Amino acid sequence: MRITDFLHREGIISDLKAATKDDVLVELVEPVALTHPHMDKEALIRSLIERENLGSTGIGGGVAIPHGKMETLRSIAASFGKSRRGIDFHSMDNKPAHLFFLLVAPKNSASDHLKALARVSRIVKDPILKKGLLDAQDADEIYRLLEESDLRMP
Repeated sequence: MRITDFLHREGIISDLKAATKDDVLVELVEPVALTHPHMDKEALIRSLIERENLGSTGIGGGVAIPHGKMETLRSIAASFGKSRRGIDFHSMDNKPAHLFFLLVAPKNSASDHLKALARVSRIVKDPILKKGLLDAQDADEIYRLLEESDLRMP
């Protein structure tokens, strides 16, 4: 499974406006909702907030991977957002998150959900990619960097 299987150019926000954890989740849901109009956007936001209340998906190193499941989805959906100033996401290292990958999986797709999480987790460990994403000027550049990194990784 490749990131480009579930993250598309339209799902990238190169400059998040959000200032809080909940606002980030709301903003990241927008591109997913646009490409999946049958999905209940408010239910997804509630689901993501509930998941965050169980424990932060801020994995540290400036990265957060909020994720959830939705009954109405048929395949994994994703969005990506970058915050230049950083947002307190209650990450493991207590540092602000700058890079956010939102993953939403169908309710009964544990295997694909875990594969997608593993793929994103693996790719964001690359310090060169992270620096490139932080320096990227627009969504096209972000997508190109993710695509190139995705193709290089087994």
